[in-house]
Amino acid sequence: MSVPGMRRRAAVGLAALAATAFTAVAVNPNQAAADPAPIDVKLLAINDFHGNLEPPTGSSGTIDGKTAGGAEYLATQLNMLRGTTAEEREHTVTVAAGDLIGASPLLSAAFHDEPTIEEMNLAGLEFTSVGNHEFDEGATELLRMQNGGCHPVDGCADGTPFEGAKFQYLSANAFKTATGKPLLAPYGIKKIDGVKIGFIGMTLEGTPQIVSQQGVAGLSFADEAETANKYARILREQEGVRAIVVLLHEGGVQNGGGINDCTGFSGPIVDIANRMDPAIDVIVSGHTHAAYNCNINGKLVTSASSFGRLVTDIDLKIDRRTKDIVRASANNVVVTRDVPKDPASTELINRYKTALGPVADKVVGEATTAITRTQERLYQTGVDANGKPTYQTGESPLGNLIADAQLAATDNEQNAVAAFMNPGGVRADLDAGPITYADAFTVQPFANNLVTLDLTGAQLYCMLEQQFTTARVLYASSTVHYVVDVNGTTAPAGSPCTGTRVVRGSLTINGTPVTDAATYRVTVNNFLSGGGDGFSVLTGGTNAVTGMIDLDAFTAYLTEKSPVSAPALDRIQTTAEVPAA
Repeated sequence: MSVPGMRRRAAVGLAALAATAFTAVAVNPNQAAADPAPIDVKLLAINDFHGNLEPPTGSSGTIDGKTAGGAEYLATQLNMLRGTTAEEREHTVTVAAGDLIGASPLLSAAFHDEPTIEEMNLAGLEFTSVGNHEFDEGATELLRMQNGGCHPVDGCADGTPFEGAKFQYLSANAFKTATGKPLLAPYGIKKIDGVKIGFIGMTLEGTPQIVSQQGVAGLSFADEAETANKYARILREQEGVRAIVVLLHEGGVQNGGGINDCTGFSGPIVDIANRMDPAIDVIVSGHTHAAYNCNINGKLVTSASSFGRLVTDIDLKIDRRTKDIVRASANNVVVTRDVPKDPASTELINRYKTALGPVADKVVGEATTAITRTQERLYQTGVDANGKPTYQTGESPLGNLIADAQLAATDNEQNAVAAFMNPGGVRADLDAGPITYADAFTVQPFANNLVTLDLTGAQLYCMLEQQFTTARVLYASSTVHYVVDVNGTTAPAGSPCTGTRVVRGSLTINGTPVTDAATYRVTVNNFLSGGGDGFSVLTGGTNAVTGMIDLDAFTAYLTEKSPVSAPALDRIQTTAEVPAA
């Protein structure tokens, strides 16, 4: 395995598999009968692991009708998929498509995701792209994940040195603004039976819009397809590589369809794949937490959902003469929990659980029923390629509960009258019964500060319109009510205030209509107040006061209000429900 500009690292293998709506991609049929026999290579791929060392629970722990996930089972499944003979294992490469860390449960996050990096080392990962969450703590911390060393503030909290990743992070389109050079190696090369396979790694170009500004300070992000094509040329012309795989933290979604289908497929990856050089044969993708197995413009495009619940098993046949991929097929395999646990993974988990101590199991509240982040449908936005309807989603029970907690933490303290929470910050469901600190942390793992600021009524209306421009409807506190026009106009990104999705005069706070000229104290998290998720209007707020960590507000609310129930989804209504609005 070689990486430009980086020292050689030991390579083992990690995860990727997918069964497909088509059986295989024949890259060049004229080469299929090439003589001598082609080289068989297996890629095992995962994506969006998000530090889920222990088996995830609730909806996050099931897929395809099966309970799934957990690092101990993932490591075992990977070893099984690699085969039993020396040749099979030597011809297997384990890869990932980003977001291995970040938005992690407490067991990993409490140690700055060092446990997950160490687990990926054990699991045999060789190459991974960066994802947007790799930048949650900034470029310097990402480089520490790669190179090792104790945390500059917390040290090596478990008492052992942190040696960093034995696998290679790849960041072809994330580069230092000052120098124009990639933050990490843009590509890596693995040689099997004398044939080179190139792996180009990238995150989505829109990373700065979904990561805090501190996380991407000093960095720039380039177009995915243009970057892939640039390095595909370099691999061919300078490295002599003909078999090229892209590891990309960007993806799409199906509308229906199983884990190995490509039904009604849409999303940014479609345009990206269509613009990529024909020399690129396979795209291992991620970011959307969806499972799919697609053929886009003659390229095999896969994703293994999230949280280590799937492995995409990709089989390649490489022509010995041309050294190019002539056939690629995939199958998404469920990481079931009916296999033996990997002993090394178990030891790692137990070691960090001991170091974490009893805080994780402290009960902070109780839920009378499961409280989920499942969002209601507001209105139909269109249909997919197969004629199935697509929808704009809105409230969720858990999102509403969190917004209520954030208002409770700032109403008396900062005179807040409303709170809004971004849906991407709600990472897991709450099960019925006792709620531990670890459970609450898994729901809100980002440690964002609450920020209370002044917004005019006009800015509030603009913010609500911006929800539909960005397709991210915020969760509002119980003090907020408004009506959405199902036949309204969604504003363009450059003029979000011109939309007509929110019925004028319908927005109330504490039952009183919001007026354009009045000023309101509103609480959001620091990610949103900095313009995150595209809510640029919030950067115009004034008299901002930074408060407690969102998780602290959440646990305090759970304790005070316990037992808590799922809030009603009645804060947003539509003109279909209120015709006279």
